[in-house]
Amino acid sequence: MKRSVAAVIVAAGRGERAGQSVEGPKQYRSLASQAVIAHTVRVFLDHPGIERVVIVIHRDDRALLAAALETHLDRVRVTLGGATRQESVRRGLTALADLAPDVVLIHDAVRPFVDAALIDRTLAAIGDTEGAIPAIAVPDTLKKAGPDGQIVATVDRRDLYAAQTPQGFPFAAICAAHEAAATSGRDDFTDDASIAEWAGLPVRLVEGLAENVKLTTARDIALADERMRGIRPMIDVRTGNGYDVHRLVAGDHVTLCGIAIPHDQTLDGHSDADVGLHALTDALLATCGAGDIGDHFPPSDPQWRGAPSRIFVEKAVEIVRAKGGRIMNADISLICEAPKIAPHRAAMCAAIAAMTGLDAERVSVKATTNETIGFVGRREGIAAIATASVSYGETR
Repeated sequence: MKRSVAAVIVAAGRGERAGQSVEGPKQYRSLASQAVIAHTVRVFLDHPGIERVVIVIHRDDRALLAAALETHLDRVRVTLGGATRQESVRRGLTALADLAPDVVLIHDAVRPFVDAALIDRTLAAIGDTEGAIPAIAVPDTLKKAGPDGQIVATVDRRDLYAAQTPQGFPFAAICAAHEAAATSGRDDFTDDASIAEWAGLPVRLVEGLAENVKLTTARDIALADERMRGIRPMIDVRTGNGYDVHRLVAGDHVTLCGIAIPHDQTLDGHSDADVGLHALTDALLATCGAGDIGDHFPPSDPQWRGAPSRIFVEKAVEIVRAKGGRIMNADISLICEAPKIAPHRAAMCAAIAAMTGLDAERVSVKATTNETIGFVGRREGIAAIATASVSYGETR
């Protein structure tokens, strides 16, 4: 005999970890021009085995739901949730009491990638006295930590699974379990399977769906939007360029790429006038739109008079890393007639590697003359061009 099936979509949460948005809580954020909840609800409405869908919402979200579902609103029941997910589910089940379906599926509104095959697998495993939930085997090594953050033990993961929704149960049995939990004052259950277990209702695991992720953070929503739109994730590698020039005056050395080189002239500047490191600083800042060296180290500020330019590079590296960047390489071209750079190239590369955290093979320093043309050719100044590549997003 065919069983009657209903679904409860839980959408009463505030989604605080997703941050604030003019669109409202995360279940109403836009994915491919439709709200997250619209994508989720449509999967259940389109499933031929599901006869009724109840949506549990926050009391402030009626207008948001109406805007999100539009033409689908007349095909669902709407009820108001409680202070906890557990209470919201209980109210959703109560809203189905007059229909008394044989089976109920309980699903998080912020899992929009659920599909019909997953629903089918879950339904097939639900028995007369047994529930079923989709789950994914835990792939990572698990650590148990103490209050001080120190590892206490490594947890055996062989029989551990991450629970997903929809979670399905015989309707009467899960209603009774929820009522018993509420009566006993228990409100700390994190999913419906744990309530079923507490009440003595067996629950079977079925194969989950890796794509059936719960959208929790703003980053989750952004990635889900790209997936819904069919946009391939962008490899976020950015290249920045920097250029600097300083005039030469009488002196006894020049500092280039962090190395002091004996010479009959010196570079004139507010700091040590290291054109190579100044250009590299600008190149690094350019990869994350953080302005230029003058914004962070204005020449009008006396504290930078005679300062070693490695300070500027190290600050740029700090800014890049704070924005989630990983420096991939640095390349500097020095343009001068003298002094000769080749004898100092290895030391320059080592100095830059130390400032940026790069391996030496990822740092390049080159030199060329200006063929006696222009101010460089007349030995009036030295110029430098720098290029830096930075990969972003790895720590986001």
